[in-house]
Amino acid sequence: MSDPREESWAASPEDEKSPIEAAENPDAKSQEPETAEPAAPEQKAEAAASAEDAAQEPAAPEQEAEAAAPVEDAAPQQSAQPESEASPAGFRGGSDPESGAYRYVRQSAEPVYADAHYEPAGESTVPPQYYTPPQKTERPHKSKKSSGNSKILAAIALCLVCAILGGLLGAGIMSARLNDRISGLEQSISANSAQSAEALNTAQAAQASADKVGLSAQTIAEGGAMTAAQIYAQACAQVVGITTSVSYTNYFGQSGTSEISGSGFFISEDGYILTNYHVIETAQDKDLPITVVTYDGTSYQATIVGTEAANDLAVLKIDASGLNAAAFADSDALQVGDTVYPVGNPMGELEFSMSTGHVSALNRTITTEDAEDIRMFQIDAAVNPGNSGGPVYDANGKVVGVVTAKYSDSGVEGLGFAIPASDAASITEDLITKGYVSGKAYMGVMLDERYNSIYAEYYNMPLGAYVYSVESGTAADRAGLEAGDIITALGERKIESYTDLRSALKDYSAGDTAEMTVYRAGESMTITITFDEVVPDKTS
Repeated sequence: MSDPREESWAASPEDEKSPIEAAENPDAKSQEPETAEPAAPEQKAEAAASAEDAAQEPAAPEQEAEAAAPVEDAAPQQSAQPESEASPAGFRGGSDPESGAYRYVRQSAEPVYADAHYEPAGESTVPPQYYTPPQKTERPHKSKKSSGNSKILAAIALCLVCAILGGLLGAGIMSARLNDRISGLEQSISANSAQSAEALNTAQAAQASADKVGLSAQTIAEGGAMTAAQIYAQACAQVVGITTSVSYTNYFGQSGTSEISGSGFFISEDGYILTNYHVIETAQDKDLPITVVTYDGTSYQATIVGTEAANDLAVLKIDASGLNAAAFADSDALQVGDTVYPVGNPMGELEFSMSTGHVSALNRTITTEDAEDIRMFQIDAAVNPGNSGGPVYDANGKVVGVVTAKYSDSGVEGLGFAIPASDAASITEDLITKGYVSGKAYMGVMLDERYNSIYAEYYNMPLGAYVYSVESGTAADRAGLEAGDIITALGERKIESYTDLRSALKDYSAGDTAEMTVYRAGESMTITITFDEVVPDKTS
């Protein structure tokens, strides 16, 4: 397709002339006006589109000037062709390859293009320019690391300043509180020291007013409560360790020694010591030495003053004076829940250990392996073998009981027992002054310990204490008891075994009279008995 701005003219066959005829008659062309050949529809459409594009896009100044120049649509005057068949000026000619017609095409001085902005690369003298997107200017940014470090350093510095200020403020507050606390402690210590001195003076006065043996087994006036530390300090001056070395020979003929350890405490300033009977039982039976060790490590050889197996108590004596004697409290005023402090030598190795607990129950009847039924109170403080014979202190630093037994069984803890101080005080005084416990009721019978519920059911007899024999001239003999009688009641207490009878006898003293129910030959009868006094060579 030819350029829409190029205008072409085609000569009809009848108008065709040879170049010679054109040269001979040059005016012939001018005389007959030529009409321009109508443009094809496609050419018109392309020309219209090019015109619209040209109208939409602004043309360059040079192109606008060129476009403004009128375009001559009329055919130019044909001049005579030279013999060389040269094309007229401003035209280019040639034969159509299909029709053979000779055509002349007008040439523009400069090419006209539909796109005013377009310029062929071959004709432009300006180097080509390409679109380049604008580049963003990078802003200088601060290093995050350096900024973060600065913030961290600032925070650390602030924390240090706050810590220093807080420490200074806290130190000032604590210093003030500490000074107040120290002042309070000093006042408390002064007050407690005064109370302790008063208590010691009271104890010394009580001892001075005691009998010739210096026994401090009497209740002194109530004093102020002591701290646990003060009680322990006092206990260290009053509690002792007791050991007995036992020699033995084993099955292979090899000899060895073992120690029986327990605890005790001073009851007078001249060396009387109270402990359990089972602690020194072996030493008494085998005539073995007994060693007493005080808190400062001083050892003494002790002698046995008196024993009471039925109540598991014994009194020893060492040659010393000026000792710190413990004072007995009124154990009848003891209540469940009261705080208590047992002190002793648990396991025979942990000397002078103190534990803390409370009274769990009162008036428990406990039967030990070495004694009959004993009235005790129960505590939940930790006691172990080696604590036996040691004191149980109350909150005022006075002895309310003597540790005697610990119930030991798999999975059972916190069951300890102690003899009430009131009972221990009266027994101790008798042992020191008489060598035995006076005033104990004595019947004069021998009981058969084998009689139990099996025998009673087999022989169809009631439960009770079976009389094996009666000692002549005793209270039982005077009352009319006979061998084979079964005692079923003593006073208001029901008797179902020999242990019940021995326990009931502790409620009576020598000279008391009581009614006794007896089963004899299928019948029950009531007799009256007046008790004698137990002497050391009598056992029932």
